[in-house]
Amino acid sequence: MPAPDLVPRQVRVWDLLVRLFHWTVAGGVIANLTFLREAKSSHITVGYIVLAALAVRLVWGLVGRGHARFASFVPGPGRFFGYVGAMLGRREPRYLGHNPAGAAMIVLLLVLLMMVGISGWMMGLDAFWGVSWVEELHETAANVLIGAVILHVIGAIAESVRHHENLPLAMITGYKRAATGTDIDNAPAPSRG
Repeated sequence: MPAPDLVPRQVRVWDLLVRLFHWTVAGGVIANLTFLREAKSSHITVGYIVLAALAVRLVWGLVGRGHARFASFVPGPGRFFGYVGAMLGRREPRYLGHNPAGAAMIVLLLVLLMMVGISGWMMGLDAFWGVSWVEELHETAANVLIGAVILHVIGAIAESVRHHENLPLAMITGYKRAATGTDIDNAPAPSRG
C-alpha cells in the first residue's frame, strides 16, 4: 500500500447536475439512435427528456459553479489552436476540467443535440408536418451527432491513457486527481468546491 503522501489527492470536478445531464443524454441518444429509432412514441418521449436535460444544462452552464460554468472552459480560437498544436506535439497539459479540444467538442455536441431536438419537435407540429427540409435536418444532425459522439468517446479514452486518468469513471464519481505541476485548473477560483 502506498504511503499516504504518495496517494494522489482527489477533488470534485463534476457536480451531480453535470453528471446526471451527461448520462441522461448518453442514454437517451443511444436509445433513440438504436432500439427506439422506429418506436415513434418512445422515441419522442426520450427526445423530449433529452431536450429538457439540455435546457437545464444550458442554464446551469451560465449560473452553475466551477467546472460546470461555460465561462470556465469554452475556449477562444487562440487557446483552442494552441492546445491542438501542443496535443499534436504530445506536450499538451492536463486540464482538471475540459481541455480546449474537449470543450470545443462539448460545444459541438450541445449544438447538435439542440438541432436534433428542435427539428424533432418541429416534425410534430402541424406547420412542419411532412416538410422535407425539417426531416432532413433531423436525420443529418442525428448522423453528425453519431460521428461526434464517436470522436468524443475516442478523445476521452485517448486523454485517459495519455494522462493516466479514467475520465469515464470521473464522470460517474465526479472526482479527478487534483491539479499538480503543470496541470491547469480552469475553474474560477471562488467557485471551486
